[in-house]
Amino acid sequence: MYNGESKSSMKFLVTKAVKLVSLVTLFTFTATAFLGSIASAKELSIEFLYIESKEKRPATLSNLVAPPEDDGLLGAQLGIKDNNTTGRFLKHTYKMDEVVIAHNEDFKARLDEALKKYPNKFVVANLSADKLLQLTDHPLAKERLVFNAGSLNTDLRINKCRPNLLHTIPSRRMLTDGLSQFLIKKNWKKVFLIEGLKRGDKEFAEQFRISAKKFRLKIVTDKKWAEGADMRRNAAAEVPSFTQGSDYDVVFIADEVKDFGQYVSYHTWLPRPIVGSHGIEPVAWHRVVEQWGAAQLQSRFRKLATRPMAQKDYASWTAIRTVAEGVTRLKTTEIPTLKDYILGPKIRLAMFKGRSMSYRPWSGQMRQTIPLIHAGGAVIKLSPIEGFLHPKTELDTLGIDEGQAKCRVQS
Repeated sequence: MYNGESKSSMKFLVTKAVKLVSLVTLFTFTATAFLGSIASAKELSIEFLYIESKEKRPATLSNLVAPPEDDGLLGAQLGIKDNNTTGRFLKHTYKMDEVVIAHNEDFKARLDEALKKYPNKFVVANLSADKLLQLTDHPLAKERLVFNAGSLNTDLRINKCRPNLLHTIPSRRMLTDGLSQFLIKKNWKKVFLIEGLKRGDKEFAEQFRISAKKFRLKIVTDKKWAEGADMRRNAAAEVPSFTQGSDYDVVFIADEVKDFGQYVSYHTWLPRPIVGSHGIEPVAWHRVVEQWGAAQLQSRFRKLATRPMAQKDYASWTAIRTVAEGVTRLKTTEIPTLKDYILGPKIRLAMFKGRSMSYRPWSGQMRQTIPLIHAGGAVIKLSPIEGFLHPKTELDTLGIDEGQAKCRVQS
């Protein structure tokens, strides 16, 4: 009995030793192969140019809601830092030159100077729509790949596509489509629309009108904000009479620079929710997005910037991470090869918004979910909303679909 137990124990120990040797051998082989792949990796230098033109901010009633002055730039800087953290194992080095043009400088002259001084292949642009087209159409930018991280202009995705231009920031149509889906889901179908007077308000309101028609919402009242109205003192008296009209379920406000919209809440003729640029807002990014691993991104950004990550920060970070994904996969910096991959069906970008993302080959727009948030500090919903179907991907229910684009980035 004793000898049998001894033999059984010895057999068990021998078996464990053989398994251990096998594991050590496998680990040694894997580690050697991994270290060998690193040792044989081709050194690559990937250089970005970040270019921004400061726009003169229009006067508003309140100075408490101004966006951060460095919105966009610090997101790009974090992207470079993140890329180098992972890239060093593959001998990939990421660098970035920065050009910030003041609103009173000659943009064309500064653009010429920047493109001559920095022949970088990849450009992250935080520019208005017209200046963005000056960049992409410049002879020295034709062979570069430009990422739009600043302009929400929808026409850039319909009629004014450029073969060297991709978009990481969503269009206004994507924002209004995402919001409209939520309104349908809540059965808030009758809308009182208030259009502001500042730049961008007109297009935001117009894109919502198109989205409302697309998703069968009814705009029962459509008004422009009264010029010169000072709501800081008169909101309780002025807003109720301004919002009188047909019965409505919700008030949509188009006030992108936060001029008057904050004074409309709780003063409407009917007690109704506020959406659009105030209340429930469709955004590219916000500090309250913390699910899907986003808390780690928010933490890294706050450590770098000592403020929350804003929308253009996120779009700039995403642009730089997109290039890194292509370079890591393909081991090249050649733009035609990377562009084919970025616009192709195989790319899957993990960008902390609930779904993997890719790019639309017709407009160059990055497909992405749209968080619907409220200023109090929470994500209400993530669009696309369940039930809105598409033959390819529900993400294409937001914004310009393939049949609507009159131009195409990828032939």
